[in-house]
Amino acid sequence: MSESSQVAKPKTKVPPLTDQPEIQQNYVRMQNELQALAGKIGELEQEADEHGLVLTTLNEALEGEPGRKCFRLIGGVLVERTVKDVVPALQTNRDGIRKVISNLAEQYRSKEQDLNTFKREYNIRPV
Repeated sequence: MSESSQVAKPKTKVPPLTDQPEIQQNYVRMQNELQALAGKIGELEQEADEHGLVLTTLNEALEGEPGRKCFRLIGGVLVERTVKDVVPALQTNRDGIRKVISNLAEQYRSKEQDLNTFKREYNIRPV
């Protein structure tokens, strides 16, 4: 078991801890990082869903009236554009948000593995 612990140590990048408060602080810190990532992923998923709803509505307008006026909030300024100008920008934004979500999900999985390794290494069991 000591060999697997030595292999896992470089992956977690946590020096060997001997003091109980240090172990507890690292455990709490790792849990907080996971919670923060999960919260950010949730926010971004909601934003991507909102972009999807707006795109669904605008795609209907794009088929019927591509020159129809629509308004978009950019940096706190409401600007007037046409549907055909706004749809590609919204699609690009939604795709970018999805990429960020996938990167954050990968980070979450990695940190979750690190936390599980840490729990095994220090024999931590939730109360």
